[in-house]
Amino acid sequence: MKAGKVLVAQGGGPTAVINQSLVGAVLEARKFPLVERVYGALYGVKGIVNEDFLDLTQETTHNLERVAATPGSALGSTREKPDQAYCAEILKVLMVHNVRCFFYIGGNDSSDTLRIVQEFAQKEQYELITIHIPKTIDNDLVINDHTPGYPSAARFVINAFSGLNLDNRALPGVYVGVVMGRHAGFLTAASALGRKSRDDGPHLIYMPERNFAIEPFLADVKRVYDRYGRCVVAVSEGIHDASGSPILTTLARQVGQLERDAHGNIQLSGTGALADLLTDSIKQNLGIKRVRGDTFGYVQRSFLGVASDVDQREAREVGEKACQFALWHGASGSVTIHRVGNYSVEYRLDPLVAVAGKTKVMPNEFISDSGTDVTDAFQLYLQPLLGSRMPETFRLRAPIVPKILKK
Repeated sequence: MKAGKVLVAQGGGPTAVINQSLVGAVLEARKFPLVERVYGALYGVKGIVNEDFLDLTQETTHNLERVAATPGSALGSTREKPDQAYCAEILKVLMVHNVRCFFYIGGNDSSDTLRIVQEFAQKEQYELITIHIPKTIDNDLVINDHTPGYPSAARFVINAFSGLNLDNRALPGVYVGVVMGRHAGFLTAASALGRKSRDDGPHLIYMPERNFAIEPFLADVKRVYDRYGRCVVAVSEGIHDASGSPILTTLARQVGQLERDAHGNIQLSGTGALADLLTDSIKQNLGIKRVRGDTFGYVQRSFLGVASDVDQREAREVGEKACQFALWHGASGSVTIHRVGNYSVEYRLDPLVAVAGKTKVMPNEFISDSGTDVTDAFQLYLQPLLGSRMPETFRLRAPIVPKILKK
C-alpha cells in the first residue's frame, strides 16, 4: 500500500458487535507507519460523498474499547445502495483525501459497492485497496460459515422465545412471533434452542426456505393446540407463497398499501402487518380466543446485554484481519469466516465478486422434513456460536395433591 489514509465506514443494519469490527480495524491500522490518518465516515457512503469524516487517529484507545463493547453503529449507517455514478463520486472523494485503503463493514450490498469502487479505481489507475468486513444478523453472506452479528441476535431470539414460552404456558393460547429474515431463516430457526422440555415452544417454526400457505399453517396450529392446549409460533418476516410472493403482500393488497424500502424491496420490518394477518386468520378460522402476535423488528439487532462473547471476539478479529490483509499483503477482497475443528475459525480473503450481491440460505439438512422445525444438525451448528452460558428455565416438580370434593 502507498502511504496515505485509511477510511472505515459502516453500512446496513446495526448489530450488537459491529463496533468491535470498527475498533479492530482502527487499532490495527494505527500500528502501521504508512498510515497517515485513520478516518471514519459518518453514515456510511453518504458521509463519504459529503466528506463527513472523523479523525479516529485522535481517538483514545480507552474510549475505542468502550465503543467496541457498545451495540449499534458508532459511525452511523445508511441504507443507500450506490449506483455507478454514486461510486464514481465516492472514488473522487477518496482520491482528493489520499485515501489508499477503504474498509466497509456491511452485508452483500456493501461488498458490491466496494466492487464497483475498486473497478473505477483501476480504470483511473489509482492505487486503492478495498476490503469488505462482513456483518449481518441475517447470516446470509455466502462463503462464510457464519457472519458477525448473527450469534448475538440469535441469543436475543432464543432468550425472547424462551420467555414467551413461559408466558404462554402460564396463560395458554396461541402466540405468533415474527422475526427478521427476508430470504434466510437462520435467525428465526435460532428460536428452537430456547426449548428445554418436550412440550416447550416454539412448537412451529416457519422459514423463507420453504413455501408457506395459510391453510396448512392453520392445520399445523390446530394440531399443536389440540395436543398441548397452546401453541407458540416463530415466523420469518420473509415467508412467501409458492410463487415467491411474500405472504405480507396478501394483507397489503387487501388494505391497498404496499411499502417499499430504499432498495425497492417490499417493506417487511417496522410493521406488525404480518403478525396481524396470521393472528386474525387463526381467530377467524380456528375460533381460538386468546391469540397474540408480536413483531420483533429492530429490537433484535442492537439489544444491550445479549452479545455473544464468541461473536464479539470474531467481530474484532475480522476487523483486524481486514487491516492485515490490506496492509501486510496489499490485497483487496472480502474477509470470510471458516469453521475448523470443534470449535475454531480461520479467516480468509475472497474476491469481492464472490460475495457481492449474493445471498446464502439455510441448507436442507438444517430444516426438518415437515418444514416447520429445525434439525439437530442446525442446533449443533449454532450452539458454539452462542458463547458463554445461556439463561436456563425451570419448572415446578412438586406432586399434584389429590382432589377431595371434585374427584
